[in-house]
Amino acid sequence: MGQNDLLKGLRDITGESQVKVDEPMSIHTTFRIGGTADYFVMPSSISELQSVLHLLKKSDIEYYVIGNGSNLLVGDGGFRGVIIQLSDTFDDVEYIDDVTVKVMSGMKLSRLGNQLADKGLAGFEFATGIPGTIGGAVRMNAGAYGGEIKDIIVSADVLDLDGNVKTLDKDELELGYRTSCIMKNGYIVLSATLKLQKGDTATIKENIRELSVKRRTKQPLEYPSAGSTFKRPEGYFAAKLIEDTGLKGLSVGDAQVSEKHAGFVVNKGSATAKDVCELTDKIKEEVKDKFGVELELEVIKIGEF
Repeated sequence: MGQNDLLKGLRDITGESQVKVDEPMSIHTTFRIGGTADYFVMPSSISELQSVLHLLKKSDIEYYVIGNGSNLLVGDGGFRGVIIQLSDTFDDVEYIDDVTVKVMSGMKLSRLGNQLADKGLAGFEFATGIPGTIGGAVRMNAGAYGGEIKDIIVSADVLDLDGNVKTLDKDELELGYRTSCIMKNGYIVLSATLKLQKGDTATIKENIRELSVKRRTKQPLEYPSAGSTFKRPEGYFAAKLIEDTGLKGLSVGDAQVSEKHAGFVVNKGSATAKDVCELTDKIKEEVKDKFGVELELEVIKIGEF
């Protein structure tokens, strides 16, 4: 399929304004790093998403699905193919009963947390400050401050590799530390059904505020980053290992091990993906040399490096 045919096909499905060409990925990731994607598509319904995927698979064109672009490093050479974003056009919330909600995958966690607080629903406070969407959170079983998605999820609707919608219950999702069957099988999260508890709105909002203060105090939110750079090795904390190796503040170009929290690599201005990769490779090497511990990236790398 020629480029003009592909562009026309995508725009016929989603509408002209929902397809961008040569889109800089630096404006769609929280790291503010990355070259251009050949095409950037924003479907607004499950049927549009299915049609887009059918077109891409039929034409053997590479694609990747993102939400808020957190936890993601896009190569400086960009992405050859189509980036599909499920975000603001994919964020409906359905209140099923007093404590159960069904949330489309593009809903931002911060927005959902505040909506649930307004409804007097507790249990989601831990996720409210995570800079991602519900789809990404389910995919990697996101967690913070003692809570994880697996604590509150009932089920998720996903799109399998054949484009069929499946409902997976909590056990079928195989949620572990920063992993799930969605990640292993290449499924796409469409929505998640969550079960919360009734609570007092003022108390819930105060809990959210306290966690927000804690985040601002301890995490380098003043700089772009992809969140925690490395997964927690069993029996250790990645940030402590990095700090105890003496790497806090270490820089390659404008990529730096945060001076506030060694678990974060931050973009001090104009960092490139190459800078980040050189820095994370150095961190892994030095931590391995000093402690014999193999750090594993939590940040997902896509595109041309």
